[in-house]
Amino acid sequence: MPPRFAVIRDSTLLSEIPRGTVVAMGNFDGVHLGHRAVIKAALEMARLHDTTAMAVTFEPHPRSFFSPNTPQFRLTDEASKLRLLAGTGLAGAVVMTFDQGRAGTPAQDFINHDLIGRLGISGIAVGYDFHFGKGRVGSPSLLVAEAPRLGIEVDVQPHIDFDERPVSSTAIRMALAEGQVHEATKMLDGPWFVTGEVIHGQKLGRDLGYPTANIRLPASCGLKHGIYAVRVGRGSERFDAVASFGRRPTFDNGAPLLEVFLFDFTGDLYGTTLDVAFIAFIREELKFDGIEPLIVQMNDDSLKARVALAAAPEAFPRLGAVG
Repeated sequence: MPPRFAVIRDSTLLSEIPRGTVVAMGNFDGVHLGHRAVIKAALEMARLHDTTAMAVTFEPHPRSFFSPNTPQFRLTDEASKLRLLAGTGLAGAVVMTFDQGRAGTPAQDFINHDLIGRLGISGIAVGYDFHFGKGRVGSPSLLVAEAPRLGIEVDVQPHIDFDERPVSSTAIRMALAEGQVHEATKMLDGPWFVTGEVIHGQKLGRDLGYPTANIRLPASCGLKHGIYAVRVGRGSERFDAVASFGRRPTFDNGAPLLEVFLFDFTGDLYGTTLDVAFIAFIREELKFDGIEPLIVQMNDDSLKARVALAAAPEAFPRLGAVG
């Protein structure tokens, strides 16, 4: 079995923190291609240093801390982010609580106390645009300048481009908001996914011959409302499916809900936690004049979803076990 992916938090005893590790530092929302370049650099540095590599990340996302009343469309919540990081080959993650104290910590103090004093790092990899410390004074150039004094190695990764623009969490959010699932998948190096518990709904799908597993996504989710080809994970099991995300305008125009119809599946999923990976966008959400045209459209949606999924038989996020 692979080594356990360790999670170190502010409460972790100093005696339980391995010394001399190499870290990849960032917010890592989505763990996209740019993040993966930083992680790859940390893994290579750790190999050369004959040590292990870990991620250093922050929760809640600093943007949420500084703007608590502004909805933030996160690509990955903390649990999903850690599962993605665990799938990269890293030995673990250091999750630092981003609160008033950390927001007010000068960059130099963060380097001396957190990175060197507490973690005892031997090297660090960051992206070209990552900043830290009070007033975002901490920068890749500061780490490079301090490296000789600290006796550590620093690797700064340049931006990764997709369609002649830098890959970023913001660009991926914009792609998902426009239903551009293929573009998001390219920038993420794998399909975007959500995780949630199956809840009871109005049983409308069952009456239409399409019983669905319903999942309530965060109100801040900015995914375009519409119909998608998805692949569902339940533990190690995988199921092809078609999903609707939206307000059900034909029926109640209610709060957004993810409704997933698993192909060739029978069983009770209520209370089950599912991973839903978005493989292709099929169409926008529509309002129908009656049940019959809706069913005809759902049949067509299902056919298109099966074709899209057959063209990507292995598409699913690379997730690791945490803890």
